[in-house]
Amino acid sequence: MGTLSGSLNIALSALMADQAAVEVTSNNIANANTPGYSRQRPVFVEQPSVTFGNLQFGLGTELQSIQRVTDPILELQIDHETQNQNQLSAFIGAMNQVNALFNETQGVGLQSAITQFFNSFQELSTNPTSTVMRQAVLNAGQNLSTAFNQASNTLTQIRGSLDQSVNQVVGQINNLTSQIATLDNQIGTVTSTQSGNQLQDQRNQLINQLSALIGVSVINVNGGSLTITTANGAPLVVGNQSYALTTQPDPTTGSEQVYDQGSNITTGIHGGQLGGVIEARDQGVIAAQAQLDNLAASIMNAVNTQHQQGYDLSGAAGGQFFAPFTPTQPGTNEGAAAQMAVAITDPTQVAASSSASSPGDNGNALALAAVQNQPIINNQTAGAFYAGFIGGLGNEVSNATNEQQTSNLILQQLQNQRANVSGVSMDEEAANLVKYQLAYEASARVIATVDALDQTTMNLVNGG
Repeated sequence: MGTLSGSLNIALSALMADQAAVEVTSNNIANANTPGYSRQRPVFVEQPSVTFGNLQFGLGTELQSIQRVTDPILELQIDHETQNQNQLSAFIGAMNQVNALFNETQGVGLQSAITQFFNSFQELSTNPTSTVMRQAVLNAGQNLSTAFNQASNTLTQIRGSLDQSVNQVVGQINNLTSQIATLDNQIGTVTSTQSGNQLQDQRNQLINQLSALIGVSVINVNGGSLTITTANGAPLVVGNQSYALTTQPDPTTGSEQVYDQGSNITTGIHGGQLGGVIEARDQGVIAAQAQLDNLAASIMNAVNTQHQQGYDLSGAAGGQFFAPFTPTQPGTNEGAAAQMAVAITDPTQVAASSSASSPGDNGNALALAAVQNQPIINNQTAGAFYAGFIGGLGNEVSNATNEQQTSNLILQQLQNQRANVSGVSMDEEAANLVKYQLAYEASARVIATVDALDQTTMNLVNGG
């Protein structure tokens, strides 16, 4: 106001503002390595000036707020890419288990069992009356059945473990959404700026963790509150209220389904670990199981059809070589691989002959061996279909792996950008510390100067 007391007040306000700025800078330095911490900066504003006559006097500065340095759009991009990356990771992990069942390069799979089965008929054709060779045919059929049974059972086990993962991830999601709602409520009531910043950092970390589990959409509402929904709009958090997901088995398939407020949202879940688990379970594993069942059913039908056209060692018409199976779903081959079994126990009942009057004939044994090279499924041989099946599995995982690598690069770039925007630069903070220190010292000198002038004025007034 053009007085010494006015100058003193200006210096005091500057002193307090600079002191607070030093504290903010110190806090940044202390949290330089704290995960999820967003650097803060003091926001100074000029205090309203006053007018006396034709003169206008400034009233100094004040610390208006302590601002979190963040880029909301960048945070959303990081959350989105986190969802994508974790979905791919969960999908690849599950499908690698499926691939391991059919790893022909390591001697695991069905190709050897299929080849040996049909070769056993070829070998029988060289001596069709041999009981030993007939038993070898039955053994090869049993080995083939066992291979299909085991593959089917393992796929069922993989689906079971994925069901368990669904339950576990849903529990983790509910825990996070509850914490986010609690923080949202605290942010709405907190009075300290720095405390509010800390709570927002914690909330952002939890949202990022939530994004790793499920695809979400985050909407900012007035007052800093958030609304979080799944990718298809099912509410998870609305302000300080969280909405828990639940699971229950499908009455038809037994697979765990995810519900939100009583609605089944399973098919609408995308992104995050839960999205990847559901995709692998309901698409990858089911598709593999269906192809395995179709292959098993085609082999059984083709072999049974040809076997019934021959005659056994006693001259009787051949029966079914493989036991008939009952589909678990009408109109499909579901359950064929799991139920595959050899119906014959007596080696003399192998219908190797093509003539009832010539039990030593090898015509039907050769015909059965030739089934290996006939198009019995989708206009393909069993071997070609199986090769395409395992090739498709490999390509599926390979494509997902390539996408994951691309996603990793994108996420790393986004995180680097976030570090540039919100991370603490020690060089920058050191420079700020010097700047605020000098400003603090200058304000202190103003106070000392005003104090000296006050003393001089008092001495003059008192006649000193």
